[in-house]
Amino acid sequence: MTHTTVISAAALQPHLTAGDWVVFDCRFDLGDPQAGYRDYRAGHLPGAHYAHLDERLSSPIGPDTGRHPLPDPVALAAWLGECGVQRGSQVVVYDALNGAVAARLWWLLRWLGHEAVAVLDGGFKAWVDAGNVLEQEVPSPRGAGDYPAAVQHTMAIEVDELQEALQAERVRLLDARAPARFRGETEPLDRVAGHVPGAVNLSFSENLAPGGRYLKAAALRERLAGPWVRFPRPIRCACAARGSPRATRCWRW
Repeated sequence: MTHTTVISAAALQPHLTAGDWVVFDCRFDLGDPQAGYRDYRAGHLPGAHYAHLDERLSSPIGPDTGRHPLPDPVALAAWLGECGVQRGSQVVVYDALNGAVAARLWWLLRWLGHEAVAVLDGGFKAWVDAGNVLEQEVPSPRGAGDYPAAVQHTMAIEVDELQEALQAERVRLLDARAPARFRGETEPLDRVAGHVPGAVNLSFSENLAPGGRYLKAAALRERLAGPWVRFPRPIRCACAARGSPRATRCWRW
């Protein structure tokens, strides 16, 4: 069975024992960029590779980028290949509870044309709460060679194109940040508070039930249909305000 959305700790556990899947630990703290790696070294899922948000899942910040530009696809594919990802590999990604960074790697793999990738429902906490083992050993590169990426260019949209589409009311932009940041009442990370004109706030945290697991499919479907059901436009998604004069890209949906 191929997993392409979410996976439970119970479903993942036997495959870690067999060692035939590739797992990535994406834990990260925006306020302390090395905290996630320290947590990883203290204990992680068996065989998991660490995916650093700044160093692996983003490009360096430039004068015309936001806080976390998309990584270079060639460099990302080479690293994935070193970790053992091949075209047919089942990949599982997790972080510390809320899935925000794990979902980025999930999307990046889809951007590279990889369908078999799933987010661990409930993240690291769900794995621990189920009584599963952890390890501290850092896995060695598997030497599988470069991952054969096939970039899906239609999955990202440039800022100029998005701005023009918003002005013409051809698309709907969803902002997944917390409501207070969307409203500009607080801004702990970016230089400019507020949101892109015309965006709709749909906080990612409200997709989660208590304990950090995703809401049931029916509840998610009802929630996600609401903001634009009366406005049948293509959807674009963003998760950062204007941390620089120009954010590089948003996600298409």
